[in-house]
Amino acid sequence: MVSQLYSASATAPHINFDSIKALTITEAKAVDQLIIDELSSDVVLINQMGHYIVGNGGKRLRPMLLLLAGKALGGTSHNHLILAAVIEFIHTATLLHDDVVDESDLRRGKESANAVWGNAASVLVGDYLYSSAFEMMVRTGNMRVMEILSKTTTAIAEGEVLQLLNCNNPETTEAKYLEVIARKTAILFSAATRLSAVISGASATVEAGLAEYGQHLGIAFQLIDDALDYTSSQEELGKNLGDDLSEGKPTLPLIHAIQKSSPSEAKIIIDAIKQGNREAFNEVYAIVQSTQAIAYTEQRADEEIDKAINALAVLDASEYKDALIALAKFSVQRHY
Repeated sequence: MVSQLYSASATAPHINFDSIKALTITEAKAVDQLIIDELSSDVVLINQMGHYIVGNGGKRLRPMLLLLAGKALGGTSHNHLILAAVIEFIHTATLLHDDVVDESDLRRGKESANAVWGNAASVLVGDYLYSSAFEMMVRTGNMRVMEILSKTTTAIAEGEVLQLLNCNNPETTEAKYLEVIARKTAILFSAATRLSAVISGASATVEAGLAEYGQHLGIAFQLIDDALDYTSSQEELGKNLGDDLSEGKPTLPLIHAIQKSSPSEAKIIIDAIKQGNREAFNEVYAIVQSTQAIAYTEQRADEEIDKAINALAVLDASEYKDALIALAKFSVQRHY
């Protein structure tokens, strides 16, 4: 199976994402059907927006992690499927709220929900998805599950507020930036793999190892996301290039570039962050490239992936463990 997860390359092995997906295809289809069923509401707008968002592409990476971890631990149950849908609902709700806060008009290559239906509807449907997620998790009858997800959603909200405080602040440090992504992004990856261990009845050691894997993977995933804002294309990324800059977000490529550039170059980036100036993108891009800021960000992501893979030592050898390792490597190789 390992050979199917990788294809030959002159440099590094290329990850076959479709082969990884194929390992959970039956469960993933069941999760998709569960999501569709849960989006059924007599409020027409909820149906319309819910199906638009959930059906709008996406890798379904977080549910996939939960399902792969479950299969690595001996198999998945109906509760694994419920929690995979819960994780996707929470993720989708955060995207809805993010797009409103960031005033984004593009998501996964299509108009964002707030661009189509407006900010008020997006916020309210995001709240509906959060509420539905909690209603679903109760069905597992597991207090530990509810404890983990309650703490997770609280941490995500804290991360959102911290990011808002950092916006337009060029003095944001790498440590503060990492604190934001640990709470805002990585915690949901960690919750997905931890919950799988809990539902599988795994030991505390295995639960902790899988949670650590998800946390480091989530941090790496966001680091690459922030690098892609300066290296990808709009078509590949599915959103406008320079969005982070226009939103005044001091991401790691910018933080590193400020530290390593000349005073005059640093001022260009500082002013662009303060003003949220997309028009300065080309100048900022040139400085980001000349200071090796992307290479540094990718290096930090690779370090997180090494930690994630090492954390999987708690699992017995299996094709599903191999897939979790491959998925970690894919997260730093991807271009979208």
